[in-house]
Amino acid sequence: MAESSFQILAEIGSFPVEEGSIVKFSVDSFKGHKYISVRKYLTSDTYSGPTKAGITLSPEMISKINEVIAALPSDPKEIKEGELGKYAKKQGLSVILRISSYMGTFGIDLRQWQEDETYTGWTKKGIRLPVDKMAEIKDLFAKTDAYLKENK
Repeated sequence: MAESSFQILAEIGSFPVEEGSIVKFSVDSFKGHKYISVRKYLTSDTYSGPTKAGITLSPEMISKINEVIAALPSDPKEIKEGELGKYAKKQGLSVILRISSYMGTFGIDLRQWQEDETYTGWTKKGIRLPVDKMAEIKDLFAKTDAYLKENK
């Protein structure tokens, strides 16, 4: 396959988030650069496939994020709201890992934050993972980290 094309290197796993949707973890390559995709997929009578809800992470970020996620309490009731980490993606663009409340439910947000001369704030790129799926989330981050360490 040509180096300038997209390629899925490994499908790590997935978990259901609500009826008709799942979150998938995969290791992908584009233009020779390896990255991790955490994305929501839909399955319905009219459309099945990826949604805009998702984020790409560098292999360097996964190890750090995995450590933070692994240290979170397994019981969702013990998880506290707040920022857990900020990871540079490129100049002026970071990924922020945080626990936040939205409409009365807690979730793990992985969202891009932009800081440059044109804009400072959240971008549209990101995903919210439900804390009630903590066991699955911890498992998939650990598996992704292990895959990357074995397949450098």
